[in-house]
Amino acid sequence: MALVNELYSENLSATDLNKVRQKKRILSLLHTNGNLSAPDLSKWLKISLPTCIVLLNDLMLQGYVKNIGIGESSGGRKPNLFGLPEDRFYVISCDFARFNASMVICDCYNQFVTPVLLVDTHIDDPDLVDKLFQAAQKLMTENQIPNQKVFGLGVDMPGLIDSKAGINYTIKDKKRQNIGRDLKQRFNKLIYIDNDARMHAYGEFNFGAGKGYKDAIFIHWSWGLGLGIIVNGQLYSGNKGFAGELSHIPMIENGDLCICGKRGCLETIASSNTIIKRVAQGFADNEISSLINQFKDHPDRVTPEDVVNMARQGDEFCISILNEIGKAMGKGLSYIIQLLNPEVIVLSGPLSKARQYVLSPIQQSLNRLCLEKISGNTTVIVSDLGDQSALLGTSEMVYQKVFSEINFTESTQS
Repeated sequence: MALVNELYSENLSATDLNKVRQKKRILSLLHTNGNLSAPDLSKWLKISLPTCIVLLNDLMLQGYVKNIGIGESSGGRKPNLFGLPEDRFYVISCDFARFNASMVICDCYNQFVTPVLLVDTHIDDPDLVDKLFQAAQKLMTENQIPNQKVFGLGVDMPGLIDSKAGINYTIKDKKRQNIGRDLKQRFNKLIYIDNDARMHAYGEFNFGAGKGYKDAIFIHWSWGLGLGIIVNGQLYSGNKGFAGELSHIPMIENGDLCICGKRGCLETIASSNTIIKRVAQGFADNEISSLINQFKDHPDRVTPEDVVNMARQGDEFCISILNEIGKAMGKGLSYIIQLLNPEVIVLSGPLSKARQYVLSPIQQSLNRLCLEKISGNTTVIVSDLGDQSALLGTSEMVYQKVFSEINFTESTQS
């Protein structure tokens, strides 16, 4: 797509190239703000109203924009409103968990237009690309969405990811690390790859509990501790896209071995892995617990969600586990708060659903370890979007790419 756009741009005069940029900006503004009038758009673009109307007419002829109807007016003539047709632009959004991936198709207003499809795959699956392609074909076919109206695919996954290059350095097989290239070859569409925690953060920032904040921290709390950072209203990725590896901050000298190969990382004391280890120890110690009694014949079937549910029912063993990991998480957050001084920290993921059973010990740690002047201005809250935040964040990021790279030489698609 980049090469097509380069060749396309080379054949345009400076005037025509400026019109293309303005058209892209119109699509982006309508995507972000919803329906707008021509006077509103001309002010945003800083162009004359007649010029704006000419651009809108061109976009309507190509089917990219539609006339919505008459809007409200505070006085004088009521303006015509323009918007994006809901059935003109679609993107595919895919969010990886530890053992599977979720896929959905979104319209230009980030509304899910298909059911969320679970895909049995993981980042080291040699058939990952084929499985994602087959899942996408299934969603398009069953929901009657034409392939030519799907403008891009966004995939968020765990790992050290260079989003610009589309490379996931955490994939074990080095030949498969350039997942962006492989997906591009199979889908022949715009492809965007990023870290799952950053896309959770981007979803919360645009649609969830982080909306309205300029400096925010987002943590997806599960088997790992994914960190997304918003600084002055912008998603921060670092030099190569590796910012936010909260999981692997060393916390305990000569502690437990982490999956990264080092010892004593925060992930070893404040994640779902920690819960499962503590439960296993509880079985070995014959702890008095409803959880232990319920799963006595199948201790390997206990999940972190089971521990959270039992804590809500008053199981003291489960409450103590959540208290332990909450305090550990609070210690990790104390470093983040004193370094970045965020307005808010938003927790999402399975362990955030424990709410008061982890929020109270987190706050205890922050009170003990942080300077009061800093921590006192940071609020810790739990997401209400849940697992949808990453799908929404990825969809939004793909649309930003789509509207910046769209090729207007294409004819109107049916």
